[in-house]
Amino acid sequence: MYADDADFSDVYKACDKTVFGKFYKHDGYLFKESKLCVPSCSMRELLVREAHGRGLIGHFDVKKTLDILHEHFYWPKMKKDVNRICGRCITCRKAKFKVLPHGLYTPLPVPSEPWVDIFMDFVLGLPRTKRGRDSIFVVVDRFSKMAHFIPCHKTDDATNIVDLFFWEIVRFHGVPQSIVSDRDVKFLSYFWKVLWRKLGTKLLFSTTCHPQTDGQTEVVNRTLTQFLRTVVHKNLKTWEDYLPFIEFAYNRATHSTTSYFPFEIVYGFNPLTPLDLIPLPVDGRSSLDGQKKAKLVKSLHERVRLQIAQKNERVASQANKGRRCVIFEPGDWVWVHMHKERFPTHRKTKLHPRGDGPFQILEKINDNAYKVDLLGEYKVSATFNIYDLSPFDVGEDSWSNLFEERGNDGNQGGPSLKDPLQVPDEPITRSRAKKIKEAMQGLVQSTWDEASKSPTIKVGLKEGEPILIHLIQAVEDMT
Repeated sequence: MYADDADFSDVYKACDKTVFGKFYKHDGYLFKESKLCVPSCSMRELLVREAHGRGLIGHFDVKKTLDILHEHFYWPKMKKDVNRICGRCITCRKAKFKVLPHGLYTPLPVPSEPWVDIFMDFVLGLPRTKRGRDSIFVVVDRFSKMAHFIPCHKTDDATNIVDLFFWEIVRFHGVPQSIVSDRDVKFLSYFWKVLWRKLGTKLLFSTTCHPQTDGQTEVVNRTLTQFLRTVVHKNLKTWEDYLPFIEFAYNRATHSTTSYFPFEIVYGFNPLTPLDLIPLPVDGRSSLDGQKKAKLVKSLHERVRLQIAQKNERVASQANKGRRCVIFEPGDWVWVHMHKERFPTHRKTKLHPRGDGPFQILEKINDNAYKVDLLGEYKVSATFNIYDLSPFDVGEDSWSNLFEERGNDGNQGGPSLKDPLQVPDEPITRSRAKKIKEAMQGLVQSTWDEASKSPTIKVGLKEGEPILIHLIQAVEDMT
């Protein structure tokens, strides 16, 4: 094999009579110093896999695997081969999977006016009050940042939540154009989806275990919980009585994103507080006529939109430090990170795999969300944020069995003797599908040319007629 090898053929011939530099021959084998030179064949991959994860070797990283090989073997570009094979090791991927900073922070579009685009979520696990309520339905306007805190029951279904929403939100602010929420069973119910589809409201769901999508509501929930802790003290079951005061205080305070009061953005003025009852000079804005007041509110909304856009740019610039833009397309293969919250049965202990794959991308929802061809055994949503995905290079060696009898593999750098039209058992990548297509087109063209040259076969192809029908007829005549 050395004589025909692309890497060692010249050196092997030069060592026929004497030592060539650090190379020499012994019993027909080529050595460099005390290291055996391995020609370009499947033996290289077998040795890398043996040094990486067989026997007493513990699936170490590239450097340690390379050090083990360097003790006894040599071939050019060994590090490149070790990198490639270790990067495709399924066992390492499952046991050592790490969440990488993939995907850029993409803020939601800036709303145009108050109560057109909203967030909604729930605060659960509260003590049961005397009215039987143990949860809070939180609704936040994405433009003004105004919030409504509505007490409810944890067992309320979609119909009860719709009643609360119409009674507490729609009658004051109208029907919204879009609703951003998590994947709560209430929001995923058939009744909820059909209702809002008929009303023309677009439902936007966050990906599972990715609360950053509706991060505004998560922040409001945390602020609301802090408020409740400061006022209920030891009377834990009286939290419902304090909700109206907490809601007023929240909407009467300046918001960090807009630098305005939520009440002021929605109504054009702030409601009175006990401090406002002190006799002071009257604000000129309260005595403006209708036209001037409308202009004032419009200019206020323009400033708020600009303020939100600038805040989003600052947050995105800070959040994207150290992140890498990764875009997948349908058909790509990815590795999935298995969160304990999302895969509780598959991450019961520390010894369970931290990831699984590879899985194929079925649909690209946007640059940060993808639908994956997940196995049915997981029984979870197949939509993942890009933060939980990492690219997987599908190579022929990822599913190959090196101990299977294949005959003399010879020089792997030469032309492949494999039938290009043979459909493999492993997943077909886009490059492999392209090769199969090209081989099929070549076979059809060669068969057609052969049939056209045969004196015993009449091949008449009129313009516009499909070639396949004539080709089938020609093949039948040839046989």
